[in-house]
Amino acid sequence: MTGQLPETMTAIGFDAPGAPEVLRPETVSVPLPGKGQVLIRVAFAGVNRPDVIQRQGFYPPPPGASPILGLEVSGTVVAVGEEVDAAMLGQQVCALVAGGGYAEFCLAEAAVCLPVPAGLPLDQAAALPETLFTVWHNVFERGYASEGETMLVHGGTSGIGSMAIMLGKLMGLTVIVTCGGADKCTAALRIGAAHAIDYKAVDFVEEVARITDGKGVQLVLDMVAGDYVARNLKCLADDGRHVTIAVQGGLQATINMAEVMRRRLTLTGSTLRPRSDQFKALLAQEIARYGWQWVEVGELRPVMDRTFPLADAAAAHARMEAGSHIGKIVLAAG
Repeated sequence: MTGQLPETMTAIGFDAPGAPEVLRPETVSVPLPGKGQVLIRVAFAGVNRPDVIQRQGFYPPPPGASPILGLEVSGTVVAVGEEVDAAMLGQQVCALVAGGGYAEFCLAEAAVCLPVPAGLPLDQAAALPETLFTVWHNVFERGYASEGETMLVHGGTSGIGSMAIMLGKLMGLTVIVTCGGADKCTAALRIGAAHAIDYKAVDFVEEVARITDGKGVQLVLDMVAGDYVARNLKCLADDGRHVTIAVQGGLQATINMAEVMRRRLTLTGSTLRPRSDQFKALLAQEIARYGWQWVEVGELRPVMDRTFPLADAAAAHARMEAGSHIGKIVLAAG
């Protein structure tokens, strides 16, 4: 442990699910780190789509997780639990958490904390873990993406989409994205997409066929599901992989299984939040070993949209739901 900590803190809570305005500051007890955990004095917390879905009442926290919203934070380690190296005290870190980020203090597993390198502002550090862990696992571990392949990503200017563009490009992928509007397409190209398709103006299936000369893409990173799945499969090359990470367009999909067999397609997906601490620790180790170097040298930086004070979490959620944001939204807790 470290020096004297306050007994209470400000966090963002809500009495019942609803619109963004149900969010409001409340006073709660400062949590104490258990075995393998650290307590972070939060500087910034990332705002993510799962936070919105939880606030709406459709995504309850997994067993044992904090009921407070927030899946990623940056800040300073101010207390450590058993079996945690005391050298972590005072370190600036960012961390993926299963909840609790919208607060002045947040618990994190020490094994999933990543050091904030010099030159990385803490607001940007808070915007990295959720998208970086999600894209790394789903594109490279589940999607088996490899250098020279082409990937289609929906929602190219979202936090996940922008991370997929940047990480894909660093790993030697050609990234095609879909966006809602010409301005967002321009932003996606600026971020590093090879091609950006305005799905409101053209059929993305036809555009992918045109861009790839009819060959299709090796991988689709899908955040829509629903009736997009059948269309996505038309975009895949033979032996292509389809990875679903969100179901914003609906839970159900109707597909031609004979086509899946004939073209040897793979359909998979995942949800990161309920995975075990051990799994997340292993994922953090892999990112630290093979991907964090780009953060350290400044080649990988999140695309930032806007910062809101912690007390204005409702406004941050309203901005996310409006869909006009480009990149990451964060809350300033410090």
